[in-house]
Amino acid sequence: MPVPPVALIVDSPWIPGHLGLSTLDYLTVPEVWLTANLAVVREFPEIIFLPGFWVEIGMTAEPSAFGCRVSLFADKTPVAHPLVEEIEAAARLTAPNPRTDGFMPIILNWYRRLEPRVNEAGQVIKMVAARGPLTVATHLMGVTNFLLALKTNPGMTHQLLRTTTTLVKEWLQAQAQALQAVEGILVLDDIAGFVSPKDYQEFAHPYLKEIFDAFPGAIKMFHNDTNNAAAFPFLGDLGIHIFNFTHLQPLGRVREIVGPELCLLGNVPPLEALAQGTPAQVTEAARACLAEHPAPKGFILSAGGGTSPGTPAANIRALAQTVKHRNGNQP
Repeated sequence: MPVPPVALIVDSPWIPGHLGLSTLDYLTVPEVWLTANLAVVREFPEIIFLPGFWVEIGMTAEPSAFGCRVSLFADKTPVAHPLVEEIEAAARLTAPNPRTDGFMPIILNWYRRLEPRVNEAGQVIKMVAARGPLTVATHLMGVTNFLLALKTNPGMTHQLLRTTTTLVKEWLQAQAQALQAVEGILVLDDIAGFVSPKDYQEFAHPYLKEIFDAFPGAIKMFHNDTNNAAAFPFLGDLGIHIFNFTHLQPLGRVREIVGPELCLLGNVPPLEALAQGTPAQVTEAARACLAEHPAPKGFILSAGGGTSPGTPAANIRALAQTVKHRNGNQP
């Protein structure tokens, strides 16, 4: 019986802790980063890790380019501090240059220097990633301030979003140009799920679409794991191919809303099952997903969101084994 593949979004919240590494070492020492990413790929050969060999400094690459102060820690992911509080100041910001500003040129240099060694190990970097324009805007001025501005000063909010959209596009393009074999992009924007359907259509959809439209021919993946279906009816118009969403939205309902063409990536609870549950509970949750989406086409078994810190190896193996059992490859 055909079965869906199994994939997980993994990055610095999970990889260093899983391997017993300092987060600071993982984020700042190229050899540690390379060894760590190769280790998890070899440990879980049945899992597709997305975006895969992701050079990132938490969620700080984009805000650092604007000049946000960033705090780094030995045992947790970095924090970007808002640059401004008022939308008037945020709207005056100009788009940084990803090749010269903030952490971005460092990340690009890591990609250029380390990609040959990734290839020598039999791996390929196929996807690059960026935070979406609304998420970047909240890093610059704070979530509450941004959402208030969206309602009280929509004109300047649009001006800010045009700037963050420009950065996201150019940042993805710069990463793709620094590498040799990129075929896909991943955009992560949870703030697009913080608004009403009307506000999504005005303040999120046009900017997300502009970003995805800038990459014709690429595999396009969108992550938004907020418990809000406001964007779901419009996802087809974004031109995306893969959608990662929250486990709090039933898989069958999401399929009904988005239609048959979009590939769904989910929908095992990332915290309650994968991180905090037992292997048996992971198996139960995975089987429920397979039952709710019996057709393997258009479905990738995964977490309903990213891989949470502390997710144990046994639970990841249980996720992969569930598919193997279904296929009759295991007793």
